[in-house]
Amino acid sequence: MAARNTARKRAFQILFEGDQRGADVLTVLADWIRLSRDDTRQPPVSEYTMQLVEGYAQHATRIDELIAQYSVGWTLDRMPVVDRNILRLGAYELIWADETPDAVVLDEMVQMAKEFSTDESPSFVNGLLGRFKDLKPSLRREA
Repeated sequence: MAARNTARKRAFQILFEGDQRGADVLTVLADWIRLSRDDTRQPPVSEYTMQLVEGYAQHATRIDELIAQYSVGWTLDRMPVVDRNILRLGAYELIWADETPDAVVLDEMVQMAKEFSTDESPSFVNGLLGRFKDLKPSLRREA
């Protein structure tokens, strides 16, 4: 599973970069793929990273609506950029990607929040993604 962990971190980095640059995540993904082919110092972009980024891009508007709707007291633009993009990735994988158990997705996203964000972020990420997990059947129907 270490390969999936790495793939998730790279997908997060691509989403984060797109957010910071104000660029489309699919453009950033294409840049990462091109760089990894042209420069041996760049890490390769795995198939699973591509699936995560492309899946997020397909559902980005709905994911941002859900995060805004269920994050009490936080608007998307007030959230730390790291948390916002961990939540985006986690929401996509929880709601639309069925190959990974929900508990694994939650754990991976909480670990990413511990590694890359504030002390309060892991509980925030866990709480919001846990809510999405509980509402998953209805969220999928609404989509």
